[in-house]
Amino acid sequence: MDGGRTAPIEVRQLRTHDEFVRCVELQHDVWGASFTERVSVGMLKVVQRIGGIAAGAFEEDGRLVGFVFGLTGVEGGRLVHWSDMLAVRERLRDHGIGRRLKEFQRDTVRKLGVSRIYWTFDPLVSRNAHFNLTRLRAQVVEYVPDMYGGETNSALHRGVGTDRFIVAWDIDGAAHGVVGDDAANGASPGTDAPVLNPVGDDGLPALPNVDGHVPATVRIAVPEAIEQVQSQSVESAARWRATTRRAFTWALGQGYHVSAFVRDDGAHYGFYVCTRDHR
Repeated sequence: MDGGRTAPIEVRQLRTHDEFVRCVELQHDVWGASFTERVSVGMLKVVQRIGGIAAGAFEEDGRLVGFVFGLTGVEGGRLVHWSDMLAVRERLRDHGIGRRLKEFQRDTVRKLGVSRIYWTFDPLVSRNAHFNLTRLRAQVVEYVPDMYGGETNSALHRGVGTDRFIVAWDIDGAAHGVVGDDAANGASPGTDAPVLNPVGDDGLPALPNVDGHVPATVRIAVPEAIEQVQSQSVESAARWRATTRRAFTWALGQGYHVSAFVRDDGAHYGFYVCTRDHR
């Protein structure tokens, strides 16, 4: 979702009624006009009054090219923030705008005393996995099948539903909430670990066979670009969902945790590295 530089962009809270309307329009552009989970103008306005975030990324001419929306609440007696939506116009993705929106969100809620930010993302979307786990260094805390229902009327969810990782980003203190660089993260361990859903010569993953030996480290494969898979074959996209759902459900249930995400550009796949503590 991020990386590189772009023309001057201002990131700030949405202010005017017209900006709130344009934020709703941007949701339509990204997820489709029939998307049922969009955030309304009224909610975008109200959330800022109670410690939430409704911020936009603006070009020099005032055009809204990205936004982030989230709510602040209490978990176990401490303030936390739930980042509900983040989107950047397609023509400006991979230009650092998503990163700047997350940094603005982090800095704003940290001033309120928030120590942790939660959000969700689709495990099949490799660019989001790389951004969230490698660059932001968020931690996967849960896998939820069809978190937002099986059908949202968005083309982005066609054939794959809305399975999601819930991730946590700890931002309390100077050492936390730092956005990392790819080079600084170094090579990830486990790149030779067995793949639970190995990809065949036909480009499709196998259903995991999880009987028997439980190694210390395993990998779970995802496509380089699930959107391209969906455009070519909904059935193939559904196959990716079925195999990864079974793999993640089994792995997390066995005590594994997602420790890294590694992209294999040559093979056109990405791999989640899952490690298991010795007991």
